[in-house]
Amino acid sequence: MEMKIQVPDYKPESGITLRWEGDFQIETRINDGTIVIKANRDGLISMANHLLNLSQDKISCGYHIHYDSFSELEEGSCELIIEKS
Repeated sequence: MEMKIQVPDYKPESGITLRWEGDFQIETRINDGTIVIKANRDGLISMANHLLNLSQDKISCGYHIHYDSFSELEEGSCELIIEKS
């Protein structure tokens, strides 16, 4: 299977542009010290796009994407931060 994902170019003046697939659902939790990310197909594709976006050469170390249950994650999810090193 081949899948193509459009990754928006990073622009310092506007920051990262995150693309979200149609009906994304992402849930996070910590279970006995293990981080669990549960997502439907659209959620997984969205996160793949965000990870590829964060990997761009123009983005400096320390830049991060912050997910929380107030906007991106399902209700009751724990916060998730993915940071470039």
